Amino acid sequence: MLRIAVPNKGSLSEPAAEMLREAGYRQRRDSRELVLPDPDNDVEFFFLRPRDIAVYVGAGTVDVGITGRDLLLDSQSAAVEHLPLGFGGSTFRWAAPVGLMSDVSHVAGKRVATSYPGLVSTYLAERDVVPAGIVRLDGAVETATRLGVADVIADVVETGTTLKAAGLEIFGEPILRSEAVLVRRSGEEEPVGLDVLARRLKGVLTAREYVLMDYDVPLSLVEQAVAITPGLESPTVSPLHNREWAAVRAMVRRSETNRVMDALYDIGARAILVTTIHASRL
Repeated sequence: MLRIAVPNKGSLSEPAAEMLREAGYRQRRDSRELVLPDPDNDVEFFFLRPRDIAVYVGAGTVDVGITGRDLLLDSQSAAVEHLPLGFGGSTFRWAAPVGLMSDVSHVAGKRVATSYPGLVSTYLAERDVVPAGIVRLDGAVETATRLGVADVIADVVETGTTLKAAGLEIFGEPILRSEAVLVRRSGEEEPVGLDVLARRLKGVLTAREYVLMDYDVPLSLVEQAVAITPGLESPTVSPLHNREWAAVRAMVRRSETNRVMDALYDIGARAILVTTIHASRL
C-alpha cells in the first residue's frame, strides 16, 4: 500500500483532506485518528505534524506526503517536490524597522529571527550573505526586533498589517512563494501507486480550474466561436436539427467564464450553458 502523510492540523489540514476526498480517497472522521487504511484504493494515510512530513518522507518512513513548500525546504530533508497542489498559498519575506534596510545584502552582519532557519540559511548562503546569527522562534516573530532579539525578521506575510503595527516594513524580493505540495523521497524510484495518486490530484486541480461550456452558434460563426473557446485539445462541434446551427462544447477556465460568455453572445452564440466538472483525467 502507498503510505501517504497528511497534515494532522493547521491551515493545510482540511484543504488537503478535502482534495483527497475529491480524488476518491477515504478520509478520517475523527481528528484523533493517526492512521487510516484505505484498502479499496490501496493506500494508507498517516496524520502527522505538517513540519515533520518532509522529514518522514525523506527518511523513507512514508512514501509521499502533503506539506508546504516552505516546510519542505526548511526541513533540508531528502525529499523533493513532486506536484504543486494549488492551495495554502503564502509569501515568505524580509522585514525590518522602517527605513533601515532595502535589499537582502543589508542582512549581512545582522541577527535574523525566523521560524524557518533552514530555509533562511540556504537562501542567504546561495547569495553569499553572512548574517551575525539566525534566531529560531516558533511564533510572534514580528516582536523580535522590538524585544532586541534580532535586527531583521523573515516570516510569512499576508497583508503586512501585523508588521506595520510592530513598526516594521517589508524590503527586498520575496524569499519564497509557497503553497501545498506533494513530496516524495529524492534519489529513489517513484513508489508504486504514486502515478495514480498524482493523476487523481491533477484531475481535481483541473476540475477546480475549468468548467464545461456548451452553446449553440450559426454555422457561419463556428470558426469565430471556437477561436474564443479553443478548449484543451479542440472543442467538440456537433450538428443540430436546424442544419444552419451547430452545438459546441469546450473546457473554459473558471475565472474567465463570464467574459467568454459575453464574447460568445456578442458574436451571435445562444443557449450558452456552464457546467461544473466533478472529476477529470487528462
